[in-house]
Amino acid sequence: MSAPVRSHAAEPASFVFTPEYMDRAQRIIAKYPEGRQASAVMPLLDLAQRQNAGWLPRVAMDYVADMLKMPRIRVYEVATFYTMYNLNPVGKHVVQVCTTTPCWLRGSDDIVKACETKMGIALGETTDDGRFTLREVECLGACVNAPIVQIGDDFYEDVGPEHMEKIIDALSRGETPKAGSQIGRRSSEPVGGLTTLHAYAGEPAQGDD
Repeated sequence: MSAPVRSHAAEPASFVFTPEYMDRAQRIIAKYPEGRQASAVMPLLDLAQRQNAGWLPRVAMDYVADMLKMPRIRVYEVATFYTMYNLNPVGKHVVQVCTTTPCWLRGSDDIVKACETKMGIALGETTDDGRFTLREVECLGACVNAPIVQIGDDFYEDVGPEHMEKIIDALSRGETPKAGSQIGRRSSEPVGGLTTLHAYAGEPAQGDD
């Protein structure tokens, strides 16, 4: 596997963890037994990405590899496999719309169109002001509350086009939109409310003839 190739990326000349991130990295590494430090590669790559404005330059991957005494190619393999790592500069807000089957069945195509119209960009692009990047992703792991959109560390569930417009407007104003269900659903309970049947001694359960 060759090293990651990027286009239109401003590669920094060097990378080192700041004292704050180094402290966090050392605490993560300490969780693993001697000889197993390579297991910390994913959280360390995440730290490097967070420190570097949301994306991973090659020098950051090399730095993590050297810190964990791993072959650099192994770190490249991890960084290029998982979509959580950005190998190009991204906007301040990375809007990831899930389009896997459950989300698609519940209208994720309409969510994508709403985002494209509101932001003036297509999937895979970043707005000229560097504020938003729009992406299509596979399963975000909350299918029962589809459609799902992830923005940064927050997940927005039961999303409709009108919700996305409000979320984007709020982010543009520097606000933090309310994460979770956009229709007020609690956890993964049915949209129409709880349906658990309660039967009492000598009485039929609800719905029984």
